[in-house]
Amino acid sequence: MKQSRFDFTKVDAALLPTVILVGRPNVGKSALFNRFIRRREALVYNTPGDHVTRDIREGIAKLGDLRFRVLDSAGLETAATSGSILARTADMTGNVLARSQFAIFLIDVRDGLQPLDLEVGQWLRKHASGIHTLVAMNKSESLDEHGVLTAAAGEAHRLGFGDPVAISAETGLGMAELYEVLRPLFEEYMSQLPNNGLNPADPTSELETEAHEGYESKLPLQLAIVGRPNVGKSTLLNTLLQEQRVLVGPEAGLTRDSIRAQFQFDNRTVYLVDTAGWMERSGKEKGPASLSVVQSRKNLMRAHIVALVLDAEKIAMSKSSMNHPEVVIARQAIEEGRGLVVVVNKMDLLRDNQRLFEKVMDAVPREIQTVIPQVMSRHSWKDSATQPKVKYFTQVKARPPTFVAFMSSKTQLSDTDIRFLTKSLKEDFNIGGIPIRIVQRSIPRKACAKSNTRNVGPRVARMRTDKRITVSDPSLS
Repeated sequence: MKQSRFDFTKVDAALLPTVILVGRPNVGKSALFNRFIRRREALVYNTPGDHVTRDIREGIAKLGDLRFRVLDSAGLETAATSGSILARTADMTGNVLARSQFAIFLIDVRDGLQPLDLEVGQWLRKHASGIHTLVAMNKSESLDEHGVLTAAAGEAHRLGFGDPVAISAETGLGMAELYEVLRPLFEEYMSQLPNNGLNPADPTSELETEAHEGYESKLPLQLAIVGRPNVGKSTLLNTLLQEQRVLVGPEAGLTRDSIRAQFQFDNRTVYLVDTAGWMERSGKEKGPASLSVVQSRKNLMRAHIVALVLDAEKIAMSKSSMNHPEVVIARQAIEEGRGLVVVVNKMDLLRDNQRLFEKVMDAVPREIQTVIPQVMSRHSWKDSATQPKVKYFTQVKARPPTFVAFMSSKTQLSDTDIRFLTKSLKEDFNIGGIPIRIVQRSIPRKACAKSNTRNVGPRVARMRTDKRITVSDPSLS
């Protein structure tokens, strides 16, 4: 392949050309999206007559030396009643066309040109007249180049978007040809940008920082939004992004993909992940529903912060604010060193009923302290002869902050003691909201005695306090 005259790795990611993938349902848009971003992020499942993708997914695509933003959209169907899921997904796709410069119109070459393909073509001419559209004949790996494929290409000309490109999103067939078509289009687009899209003050783009993602200071913050179906997770994500990125509505289980979106907060990159509501599912789901459960749990484990969303109306009408699956998620997040944020959504619906409003405001913090004592408990340190003795205490890891308490005997600190130390560290060093781990190690008695005989290390002076044991070194005073 001939290389581009532009170095797209040095272009500000926000100024890269944007390509939206469009087409009727089940033609392989999500499979092509995964190939462009070089990882299996979007759900791919053969569901004729149904939509697997319902939301707008965005990523940075790599095709040879080209870099561009790619949007995976829901399958378009023009014959949809107003207000239906199909109509709302079409409206959402139409809204994001405004920030796209190019479109790849996918058709399934094995099915031939379908009436719905022609309708999608008409829809594109109406809503995307200023966007350069390229037709890609997907699933071409099983067709010969000079027979059926040639006839299919002639048929695809009826769409009115020029010569089609034969590709296979699954096998990678035709990616070189697709590159040759996109390269001059992207070069012309970049030549019209000031400074060719480069930031003279900071020539290193977001794309170049990928090589340094192993350094903690370069990693963006990952925030996963979890909760039961229909508690408002997608609405929260749309509100934070200030755009209609995810489909919302009264139907439960609208979100199937775990949508990952990026925004800036206090000069820090934050990735929001809206997970599918899987807490109340039975585990017997098949197809896209089962895949979304696996994907949601995987994204939960990758997150730095977990936002657990609760429904204020359901809390007001029940005896508890969190069910067992929500408690399990909260405890798992803490045990894995993730920060936990509990969000009570739909509080505006209780404004007219002051009694229920106050009930929720009182019940949620109280129940959190009861079922998740790891994040709110505090007690006084007991200076007793039977109390475990901490020989010394040191930090061994930064993310999450991890400390090792070396004990002078086999007696271990209780969970209550651990909570006390955790709370004290957060207060003393002003690191509230950051998860802390404390690991215990026992020092054999012989090692303690030998260390004391040789008088190695600082002398421990124990002072009675209402909180903790203070270790001091006379040589430092």
